[in-house]
Amino acid sequence: MAGHSQFKNIMFRKGKQDKERSKLFAKLSREITVAAKSGLPDPAHNPRLRTAIIAAKQESVPKDNIARAIAKATGGDAENYDEIRYEGRGPGGTALIVETMTDNRNRTSADVRAAFSKHGGAMAETGSMTFLFDHVGVIAYPADKGSEDAMLECALDAGADECVSSAEAHEFLTSIESFAGVRDALEAKLGAPQSAAITWRPQNMVQVPDEAGETLMKLIEVLDDHDDVQNVYGNYEFSDALMAKLSG
Repeated sequence: MAGHSQFKNIMFRKGKQDKERSKLFAKLSREITVAAKSGLPDPAHNPRLRTAIIAAKQESVPKDNIARAIAKATGGDAENYDEIRYEGRGPGGTALIVETMTDNRNRTSADVRAAFSKHGGAMAETGSMTFLFDHVGVIAYPADKGSEDAMLECALDAGADECVSSAEAHEFLTSIESFAGVRDALEAKLGAPQSAAITWRPQNMVQVPDEAGETLMKLIEVLDDHDDVQNVYGNYEFSDALMAKLSG
């Protein structure tokens, strides 16, 4: 598995998301509702729901919002969403994976295709980009949680595949099947994680030239802003100069 940390890109997204909290809360609540509807509405017996709640709490979603999202799943008026994955090429030779939840497949497909086309990308066949990624669980803790050696020991004890340490964080990688068990074992030893999710982790990163990087960033923003889009993953890496420019 690749040892790259995506925290620079995550921090960019969080900065943008802070400006649109209500839209972010709606997406996180939708995931909670779908997760609760897919199994028991009890996070202790529904790993996906527990993961969704952790993600919501990380973004400071109020407890009342979380409770309403769970209750909505057990009511007769809960919407039915299809979970659809789109794949495509972005500017600079990058690969993108777009996860959506939609009640209208035709609308979402048309909107995602239009975003790629307008911003220097192109849609691709399902499965044509995923081979460039590992579909894994990633459980992150702050870098000050412990030394690299201590975190490696925790990874072994919890059954994680590996721990990738950087200046920003310790990221524990797991298979999808062992994700929930590893997360719970780490939480028992280290406390609540900074984040915990099933993600598409790029095997290798593509250094994107600044000009293409600005177009790619716009494409990611447009996709991220779409109500039906839950997550956007890519194998891109921007220069420090471009990151400074965009965040300045």
